[in-house]
Amino acid sequence: MFAPSQEQVRRFFCEAWSKHQAGMPLTPLEAQAADWIAEHPEYHPDLGDVDAAIAAQYSVEDGRTNPFLHLSMHLSLTEQVSIDQPRGIKAAVSKLAERRGSLHAAHHEAMEALGEMVWASQRSGQPFDGQAYIDRILALATR
Repeated sequence: MFAPSQEQVRRFFCEAWSKHQAGMPLTPLEAQAADWIAEHPEYHPDLGDVDAAIAAQYSVEDGRTNPFLHLSMHLSLTEQVSIDQPRGIKAAVSKLAERRGSLHAAHHEAMEALGEMVWASQRSGQPFDGQAYIDRILALATR
């Protein structure tokens, strides 16, 4: 299993954005990252200085979202949808995106569901419940 360090994740996003801005060739994963970064101009300053990005601390008390966690969740959802794993995530996110009129908005709601499900799994010590995750996203798509 791929388990990059915090520094590696932050460096990856900073480098992908830098390469994108310079018009350099990107790997497929870097291109996906750059697409999501482009959707989040509020994070561009965080990605402009790799050393500052590596050193940055993001706490709930500061009232700021961790851009690297947020972008990583976008990539996780993109991957889940691309391979339809857990089974049904592709249709559920598609339905939510149709309902919201935006894949980006759908991702944000699905990310909340993903975070809730991971938290519940960690708290209970039980395996991640993929079906409950899909059901949660489908429920959001009916509102």
